[in-house]
Amino acid sequence: MVKLRTHRWYKILAHACRIMLALVFIFSGFVKAVDPWGTALNMSNYFTSYHADFMQPYVMPFSIWMCGAELMMGLMLIFKVRIRLISIFSVLTMIFFTVLTYLSLGIIPIEDCGCFGHAIHLSAKETFIKNLVLLPMSIIVWYRYLPDRIFAFSRLELLLTCIFCFLAMGLGTYSYFHLPPIDFLPFGVGKNIAQEISLAKKVSQEQEVVLIYRNRRTGKLREFSLKDKAWQNEKKWEWVDTRIKDDAEELIEPMPAEFYISDSSGRECTDEIINTKGRLYMVILTKYSEIPSKCKEKLEKFIYKALSESSRVIILTSEDLSMPEYDFLMGVEMYNMDAKMLITLLRARYGVVTVDDGTIIEKINCNDIVF
Repeated sequence: MVKLRTHRWYKILAHACRIMLALVFIFSGFVKAVDPWGTALNMSNYFTSYHADFMQPYVMPFSIWMCGAELMMGLMLIFKVRIRLISIFSVLTMIFFTVLTYLSLGIIPIEDCGCFGHAIHLSAKETFIKNLVLLPMSIIVWYRYLPDRIFAFSRLELLLTCIFCFLAMGLGTYSYFHLPPIDFLPFGVGKNIAQEISLAKKVSQEQEVVLIYRNRRTGKLREFSLKDKAWQNEKKWEWVDTRIKDDAEELIEPMPAEFYISDSSGRECTDEIINTKGRLYMVILTKYSEIPSKCKEKLEKFIYKALSESSRVIILTSEDLSMPEYDFLMGVEMYNMDAKMLITLLRARYGVVTVDDGTIIEKINCNDIVF
């Protein structure tokens, strides 16, 4: 076996496997680190499916850490920084995710693993096949560097480890407190909301789109058609995935087909709002009852400044519009939207989406609002 490890062809194979693993980890970690909200939502689905709801309060820190760790692992693999230690982590990682995706195939169904964030969507079957390919590669790399010492860090390796850790964890942290530097979602800057919705509806008419939601109380899954708006009850239903009825393996985004705005009476106002002429400010207050005081002050000032300029301002929230917390906004247009769609629209709990003639021209996290 030692002779095999030192053979020239095995070294070439291990080198190729290391590069391949590194590139996959870097790509996967990066596209998720720039969108920690997307990863957090997928992880939340996993926690609920595995009856680990006690982890829900920690889903965002865990999301940032997991994405950063994956990106860091890829960087250390490609630059051969403490390769012996990282090869062990890569094997353990691939074993864990291979088992997890195997369970997702039928035992505990989860259609969208989120392994490549919103950049590339893979079904559970495709993800399992991917992991079956990568697992042997990680074992080959691990065996190649088996004789090396595990914790023998040189000064250069220690420096590079700190740099990679800062970059990997910093990217996810920045994206959470501000906004993703790269937006893989349909409602990015420069996109026309009405056009995106129209295209999605055209697809849904050609192929029957099914929305899958989980009952928050019982944990049971239920399928809805796009016309059935019962899933809009955020307190009762939690989105799991969206698929085409005749092809369970084909996944599509839960937006923009689910873009739905209603007023306090439940009347749909989507078309009227997205076709607003001129400047429109959509103020996102996902859960106003939990808003930080500094953010509240910023948004209040922003709202009244925008109103003084005769611009149209609306507030979008997932909460009951009759809550006393909203009394200070009397006279401002207020509407309801599903919490997940709000996060999809902005990728932050609180902030502003600026629209001109139906086209998104700017998004801003509450933390970045300045006067």
